[in-house]
Amino acid sequence: TRLVQQDFGFCWGVERSIALAYEAVDHFPDRKIHITNELIHNPEVNDKLDEMNVQFIEKVGDGEKNFETVQEGDVVILPAFGASYEEMDYFDKKNVEVVDTTCPWVSKVWNTVDKHQKSGLTSIIHGKYGHEETIATTSFCEDYICVKNMKEAEMVADYIVNGGDKEEFLKYFENAVSEGFDPDTMLKKLGLANQTTMYKKETRAIGQLLQKTMMKKYGPQEVKEHYMEFDTICDATQERQDAVHELVENASENDLDFILVIGGWDSSNTAHLLEIPDMAGVRSFHINRAECIGADNTITHRTVTGEIVTEPFVKDLDKEIVMGVTSGASTPDAAVQDSLSSIFLLKKMHDASKE
Repeated sequence: TRLVQQDFGFCWGVERSIALAYEAVDHFPDRKIHITNELIHNPEVNDKLDEMNVQFIEKVGDGEKNFETVQEGDVVILPAFGASYEEMDYFDKKNVEVVDTTCPWVSKVWNTVDKHQKSGLTSIIHGKYGHEETIATTSFCEDYICVKNMKEAEMVADYIVNGGDKEEFLKYFENAVSEGFDPDTMLKKLGLANQTTMYKKETRAIGQLLQKTMMKKYGPQEVKEHYMEFDTICDATQERQDAVHELVENASENDLDFILVIGGWDSSNTAHLLEIPDMAGVRSFHINRAECIGADNTITHRTVTGEIVTEPFVKDLDKEIVMGVTSGASTPDAAVQDSLSSIFLLKKMHDASKE
C-alpha cells in the first residue's frame, strides 16, 4: 500500500480554538459552561466537549437559539466560526464570561465587510447563507447578498448589466440577502468577501466576473468606484486545495486508485476538497471517521451532493493500493491515522487469506 501524497492535521486556527475551549473547562471548574454551536465541524472534538459537561445551546429552528439556560455569571464559549453580532451583544449585556475562540481568519472577513459598509458598498459574500460562519459575517453587514457558486454569481452579474424580473430575483435569493434588499439600487457598488472555507479558485473566478461586470456597466475608468475585493481564504484551506489539485493532476502518472478525504460530513472546507477530484473524474471518497471503512471492503461516504452511500471500496486488493490522502482543517491526526490503519488492515487480511 502506497501513499502518494498526504496533507492533513488541524490547522492553526482550529488548534487555537480547541486549546481555548479545553482551557476554559479547566479554568472555570465551578461554573456552568455553554457553547453557542459546535466548536468545529468534527464529531470527536464536539463529543469530547460534551463529555466535559459543556452545554451546547439548543437550536429551536430557523437559525434561532434558546439562550434561556444561560444565567448571569456563566461561561459562554464562542466557536471557531464565530458568533453573530446580535449574540455577542446579548452576552455582553447578560454579564457572562465569554471565551472567544473565533478563528483570526474569520475575524479578517469581518474586518473586510466592515470596510465595505464604511465605503458604502453592498457586500457580496461567496458562501453558504446557512453556514455558521456566513451567518456571523452577514450580521456585521447592513446590505449584503450571498452567492454559493458561480451560477448564482452569474445571475447577479446578469441582473447588474441587463436588469431583469426583480420579484423573481428576490424570490430566488430570499434567504441570502439583507432585509429590504433592493437589487436595483444595492448592486451598484459591491465588495467581495468569502466564507473562509470556500473553493478558492471559484472565489477568484467570481471576483474576475464581478470586476468585468462592473467594467461593462460603468466603464474601466470607474471600476474602482464600484468594486472592491480582498483575499480572505485561509492558508490551511488553500494549502489543502493545492495539494489535492496536485494529486489530481498526477493521478494517471502515479496510477492512483483513489483519493481519501477525511473530515466531518458537515464540514464545508472538507466538502470542497472532495469537489476537486470529483470534477476531474478521479475516484474519491469523503469519510468522517475510520469506522466508515468496512472489514468487508465496503466504504460509507458522503457524495458531493450530500448523500451518504455505501459501496464496494478497493477494486483490486491483489495489487498494491496507491492512494492520496487529505483531510479537512478541523480533522485530528488520529482520525486520519485510524482511517489509514483500517485500509492497511484490509489489505493485510486479504493477503493473509491467500497464503
